[in-house]
Amino acid sequence: MTTPKSSLVKLAIVIAAVAVGGGYAYWKNNDHASAAERYKTQQVSSGDIVQTVSANGTLNPVVLVSVGTQVSGTVKKLYADFNDRVSKGQILMELDDALFQAQVRQDQATLDSAQASLALDAANAERSRDLYAQQYVAKQDLDQAEQALKAAQAQVDLSRAEMAKDRTNLAYTVIRSPVSGVVVDREIDVGQTVAASFQTPTLFKIAQDLRRMQIDSSFAEADVGNIRAGQGVRFTVDAFPNRSFKGVVKQVRLNPTTQQNVVTYDVVVTVENPDQVLLPGMTAYVNIATAEHKNVLLVPNAALRFKPEEGAARGNPGAGHDKAEGGALVYLVEGDHLKAVRLHTGITDNRFTEVLGGRLRAGDAVVVEDSRAAGAGNRPGGTFRMRMF
Repeated sequence: MTTPKSSLVKLAIVIAAVAVGGGYAYWKNNDHASAAERYKTQQVSSGDIVQTVSANGTLNPVVLVSVGTQVSGTVKKLYADFNDRVSKGQILMELDDALFQAQVRQDQATLDSAQASLALDAANAERSRDLYAQQYVAKQDLDQAEQALKAAQAQVDLSRAEMAKDRTNLAYTVIRSPVSGVVVDREIDVGQTVAASFQTPTLFKIAQDLRRMQIDSSFAEADVGNIRAGQGVRFTVDAFPNRSFKGVVKQVRLNPTTQQNVVTYDVVVTVENPDQVLLPGMTAYVNIATAEHKNVLLVPNAALRFKPEEGAARGNPGAGHDKAEGGALVYLVEGDHLKAVRLHTGITDNRFTEVLGGRLRAGDAVVVEDSRAAGAGNRPGGTFRMRMF
């Protein structure tokens, strides 16, 4: 008598056998699929190619002036704000000048006293000369009078110098723009105290001309060897993702920056900004064309990366790059097998590579992918698995 349990076991065996048989048939058919069906190809073409190097950078004004103060004090008045256009010599702000005014008045009083002493000492010296001429005083008395006159004159000069210094400090309480331009930053407010010590505090930042900008970009040392002043630059910014801007390499600065063992160099790019849509601080995605060749043979980079299974290609001298000759290999479909073709390559734009030499012609179909190797259950050397229940 057949029990329900034994029936389930038989059913499971039948299903497993069918699944294994189907899997074997699929593997058999796929394994014997023609090479033309198995391999994906792409044609070799002729055209122009541009090799570029890329990096990120920051847009800055060509001339950005930081305006500071040479004296300390409390901000009394502001005459300029963000985005204001200012002229050279225009007043930007004033500091409270009460203490400086008082110091100047004190200097004036000191100077008046010194001048009075000078007048007295001058009269005494003149009197001593007359008395000495009549032999009523000794030569020593005359020398003392002359010395007192010189000391009084020196005191007057010192008082005048002190007054000039304090008047200059008084003038420094009025902060003026050193250049004509646009205020891009204001770092103080009315009532704030600024202290001028060893490092002058920054009050304003003024961009001299936003119609001319520059990009400070960091390029890796592997790329910087191909960058030269005068090369054309294209870049984009996040504010205008569908618009491409142009620039020119101005300078490769010799001062390297090292972060986490990565060495980069600052490449300065000049940019014309006539409509002033590019703003200071924007991130620029920079591409510099380092080489351009026209009407050359181009092979897809995917074909250079392709490596066939062992034994799939006839006359295969070794997959990948030939280090001894500095060449590379691509593969053509020839019947049921692949044919290896050695190439000598030139510049690349990361999608295509220039072919300098080799037995390839425009229109040849080179292999870029093995569809069987890309399958989930049919990778070379893979094992067929079925989940049992």
